[in-house]
Amino acid sequence: MGNTIDMVATEVKMVAISDVYANDYNPNIVAAPEMVLLELSIRENGFCYPLAVIKDEEGKYCIVDGFHRYTVAKKLGLEQVPIVELHHSIAKRIAATVQFNRARGTHQVLDMSKLVIRLIKEGLSDAEIGIVLGMDEDEVFRLKQLSGLKEAFKNQQFSKSWDEFSSKYRF
Repeated sequence: MGNTIDMVATEVKMVAISDVYANDYNPNIVAAPEMVLLELSIRENGFCYPLAVIKDEEGKYCIVDGFHRYTVAKKLGLEQVPIVELHHSIAKRIAATVQFNRARGTHQVLDMSKLVIRLIKEGLSDAEIGIVLGMDEDEVFRLKQLSGLKEAFKNQQFSKSWDEFSSKYRF
């Protein structure tokens, strides 16, 4: 009948954050602006994705995926975090960590540019867009440029310097 996949029933449960710890092999890092965005996301949207963990011999939970969510949870002083328990060998755990990291992908620049323009049309300021999308002002500015200058800058105030220059030199 073709290929089959072993479907493992996983149950999300809450555990004490003190019973959770980081693995010693995760190659993933998250830049400071994305960590700020992750914290904002957890504050505004809740903890939408449980940590994927392995239960060790001492009954503690080693993180396979979700280290950065765990870090934010600790920073926020959460006493419990949601987990999903996996049952893998160390080799399979390492592979799963990398698979989770890489499967998330990246955002395409042109698509992000379109989102910036859409948020402008929804009435958000550049500063607000920067906050909600985790970008600095320069990144918002560059993305606005990609989607068309006229649309992105149509409601902006500009200086009268050209008018002053042209009247002074009679252009």
